[in-house]
Amino acid sequence: MLGMVASLIDPVSNILDKFIQDKDLKEKLSHDIATMAEKHTQQQVMAQLEVNKAEAAHRNMFVAGWRPAVGWVTVVGMASNYILIPMGNFGLAVAESDITIPLLQMSEMMPVLLGMLGLGGMRTVEKVKSVSREK
Repeated sequence: MLGMVASLIDPVSNILDKFIQDKDLKEKLSHDIATMAEKHTQQQVMAQLEVNKAEAAHRNMFVAGWRPAVGWVTVVGMASNYILIPMGNFGLAVAESDITIPLLQMSEMMPVLLGMLGLGGMRTVEKVKSVSREK
């Protein structure tokens, strides 16, 4: 959507050239039009941050606990795939069983895990640079 709005900026600026004679007013309006989409996007992000804060502060675990739950689900998935299942398959091979436990498909879980780790990494950078808002 931002690209669509950006493609409309030049035509609107050209229309301003035809109808508005005051150079300062024309530049101000051009700037306001050019930054309108960015301001709207920033307002949406800020509104989502407020929702996230309210959810995180909630006392009910089913509202505030979904982020840690997603983290623990990915931890259990990783532990299963790289520790538990290989150990189970080793035990089955030692027992001379024909059964093999298949590995989990991690392609859906990895983007979630990497996104969470990225956010955690940014939080660490905030703390190291002492720009954290915690008192």
